[in-house]
Amino acid sequence: MNKILIANRGEIACRIIRTARRIGIGTVAVYHALDKDSLHVSQAGEAFSLGDGSLADTYLNIAKLIEIAKLSRCDAVHPGYGFLSENHLFAKACADAGLIFIGPTPEAILLMGNKLQARDFAIKSGLPVAPGYTLKDEHDLPDLNEKDFPFLVKAAAGGGGKGMRIVNNKSEIKEAIISTQREAGNYFGDPTVYIEKFIESPRHIEVQVLGDQHGNAIHLFERECSIQRRYQKIIEESPSVTLTPEKRSEICEAAVKLAKTIGYSNAGTIEFLVDKNLNFYFLEMNTRIQVEHPVTEMVTGYDLVEEQILIAAGQPLRIKQEDVIQKGHAIECRIYAEAPSKDFLPSPGHIHLYREPKGANIRVDSFIAESATITGAFDPMISKLVVWGEDRTKAIDKSIAALNDFIVHGIRSNVDYLRGVLQHPAYRKNEFSTAFCKDHTNAIIEEIKSERKRKNEATVMMAALLFSLENAKQAQSKSIWQQTGYWRHLMQIPIQCDEVICRIKVMSKAKGHYFFMKGNQRFECIVNNINGPLLDLSIDGERLQALISVDSKRHLIVRMHGFDFEVKRADVLTDELVLGASGQGTGRHDDELTSPMPGKVIDVRVKPGDEVEKGDILLIIESMKMENNILAPYKATVESVNVEKGSMVGGAVVLIKLNLKE
Repeated sequence: MNKILIANRGEIACRIIRTARRIGIGTVAVYHALDKDSLHVSQAGEAFSLGDGSLADTYLNIAKLIEIAKLSRCDAVHPGYGFLSENHLFAKACADAGLIFIGPTPEAILLMGNKLQARDFAIKSGLPVAPGYTLKDEHDLPDLNEKDFPFLVKAAAGGGGKGMRIVNNKSEIKEAIISTQREAGNYFGDPTVYIEKFIESPRHIEVQVLGDQHGNAIHLFERECSIQRRYQKIIEESPSVTLTPEKRSEICEAAVKLAKTIGYSNAGTIEFLVDKNLNFYFLEMNTRIQVEHPVTEMVTGYDLVEEQILIAAGQPLRIKQEDVIQKGHAIECRIYAEAPSKDFLPSPGHIHLYREPKGANIRVDSFIAESATITGAFDPMISKLVVWGEDRTKAIDKSIAALNDFIVHGIRSNVDYLRGVLQHPAYRKNEFSTAFCKDHTNAIIEEIKSERKRKNEATVMMAALLFSLENAKQAQSKSIWQQTGYWRHLMQIPIQCDEVICRIKVMSKAKGHYFFMKGNQRFECIVNNINGPLLDLSIDGERLQALISVDSKRHLIVRMHGFDFEVKRADVLTDELVLGASGQGTGRHDDELTSPMPGKVIDVRVKPGDEVEKGDILLIIESMKMENNILAPYKATVESVNVEKGSMVGGAVVLIKLNLKE
């Protein structure tokens, strides 16, 4: 194997390139036009454009990918995760073209990729499963009593948390089936769904397996993946502190048994739900490398991508089961472009400053250098922070410290939320289930707000002011903070940090040495050093650090005390103020429903003249592979609908106008 085509994008493409480069194998990247500046494009030995079409025309275009693999003289194809990684037709097309598919056989993918077939096979293999029913459509329902609920409606071909909805009563089930069928058809090309008894307060535990083409199979122990939002994992760890040694052995042996029974080769993950009594139930098998594979690598010391390549090349497993041990504890935090305080709404946009934490036993898998544009066309995950510690407590503490140093300026991210989860007593005490985010998110967000308010906004203002004054002196041309403002005459600067507004008087100044007055408080402020966005300062003798950038509105974003603060100056004319002064505001009213993010309209439920009740679904927007319902805010009549199914909409676009109904 001399050269690999990587049929994927983002951080997993970069991660595969790192291993391939280390073991002396060439790499070929493919990219959508939106990804032309992505790291995987520059890191690969060669790169080919897939154009600017839809996913079906680019990353999901089997014929085009095979053509590029042949053109670039590749021996093999690595599918990563997502996209075509669990598509048996792609695996077969690679084999038919004489290419090694770095993954399992098409037959194994087909068998385990369909959740219904996988359930049946697991039952035949002696694994316990939760009760379930196959459905043809929303009318093909078994006779369910209210006491039977809750159920999960699931896409038969689903995965990655997509195509899954919890249903608590009969009145919700038809809508859930319709939505899941649509999502399943859009993402997986198969609208088949089934319902499965929901195991209440479960743990989500999965086992990493490796199998070769010679009948050998082993496990690399388990990962705990119970911290999830929208049924998608955001924090994973290994080992699971939930399992006893006996139960760990039992669940891992069950996973290996299933892998051997189907003659599985390459890396795979067998997922289980574990109830409060430590009974486990087969959930599904993912026939690919997992997003969270780094936590297994951190505690076992094995490179799973390297093992994938060697297995695909026909080599027998070089790892024996007795050689695999779990050492220490690893935690992975997925960094998403989303707003946790708004029900994890996707947050596409331009990241103008990106900095990763560094240190011993800290690993970041990402596809961003210092800046990047995150579009609504792809999944919102931008990075993975993986930390290792001697035990779980040390791994948690080190993860919190690393998140404090994780900088994502320009979009909303879940960095603060992840830190809030790790700090939560229930998480630290291992007293949680897959319902953790549903149960605790509101409290975590309120605690984040409270903690933020407790931080001294005065130090943030001083840091922003020092940064602006020093940079203004050094700039050769006009910059945001160099423009003429009346503070130059009055020596008084109106400044706002979040909701706090005040005036700061510059009493005197020398090179890097200032005296500021905020009300009756006097501050001695010294610039020790400025290195790009990093400011080393002292305030009244206390040495501090801040990382500062300028956003698209020409405000300063100041990272201090583990939080990002927006700082504005009222004496500097910004685009925002110009827009307001010219009367060109948004013109939005309460009766105009706007798009909360850029995306695609995938369903319109109303037309002009319709009467709607508060909470009715008016239309559905898809962004970053997530469906977002636009709901009626009150009882009203629909006056106008400004979009149709298939429309692409930008943020703040008026979708529907309502007339309040008395």
